[in-house]
Amino acid sequence: MGGDFAPEATVSGAFLALDKMPTEDSLVFFGDEVLCLAEIKKLGRNLDRIEIVHAPDVITMNDHPTRAIPQKPNSSIAIGFDYLTKKKIDGFASAGNTGAMLVGAMYKIHAVPGIIRPCITSILPKLTGGESILLDVGSNADCKPDVLYQFAVLGSLYMKHVYGVDNPRVGLLNIGEEPEKGNLLTIHTHKLLADSDEINFVGNIEGRDIFFDQADVIVCDGFTGNVVLKTAEGFFKLTKYRKIEDDYFARFNYENYGGTPILGVNGVVVIGHGISNDIAIHNMILHTLGVAKSNLPEIIKTAFE
Repeated sequence: MGGDFAPEATVSGAFLALDKMPTEDSLVFFGDEVLCLAEIKKLGRNLDRIEIVHAPDVITMNDHPTRAIPQKPNSSIAIGFDYLTKKKIDGFASAGNTGAMLVGAMYKIHAVPGIIRPCITSILPKLTGGESILLDVGSNADCKPDVLYQFAVLGSLYMKHVYGVDNPRVGLLNIGEEPEKGNLLTIHTHKLLADSDEINFVGNIEGRDIFFDQADVIVCDGFTGNVVLKTAEGFFKLTKYRKIEDDYFARFNYENYGGTPILGVNGVVVIGHGISNDIAIHNMILHTLGVAKSNLPEIIKTAFE
């Protein structure tokens, strides 16, 4: 029920994903059963490998994140987290209220022991091919060096076990390449990363280099990361406005990636863009499946024990 184009885009995208999923896997819809069935009928599909859990309440984008779940226990987000907590599902994805998804992840399934602050990522397409990830991109506006250090470890585990990048290179987003450059946060974080044997740290990465093949994991605080993410989204919109057609710029389209997992919590939770269309929903679900099959939460838990 979440997202600007739900439930039409959600149901349509789900079936696009289902057609590409292994036959042993299935989908659970959380939402208004009548509306879900109506959309399924419009698509001419049936309920093979589909379960519908009636959730008539909707957490809107205007609802306060911390109050929304207890005030709307019959919402798709609230019931979805109940199912995830009880292990009735292996992954939970939504293009609904991002704040409510973050709150649900923290208070329903909780952070992995040892994780100071879970975080979210964004994909950055490399000019040379492939992708790097940027984290955090909005869930932690103010950070300390030990938090950024954990982001580097989380990002490395994500790239290795979900994207198959062996020994991923970690860069620290900064205003200069030299170790002494930056503010107090980046200077102290640089020392922590440079002294670590848990990650493959390659040094500072400047903003002009983030789309080149300088690193596989780029670490920053959530305020900085969100500015970078929104600037990249704005640049993509600008190319569309200027009618610039280019294979590389097309890779900035959020539809290609669908959603991002919350790293550092005891379960697979993936957040999609609020403007997700059916293609984005399709990719969000397939990415959720990939993260679930990688067993990433357990890998993170083992790493932080």
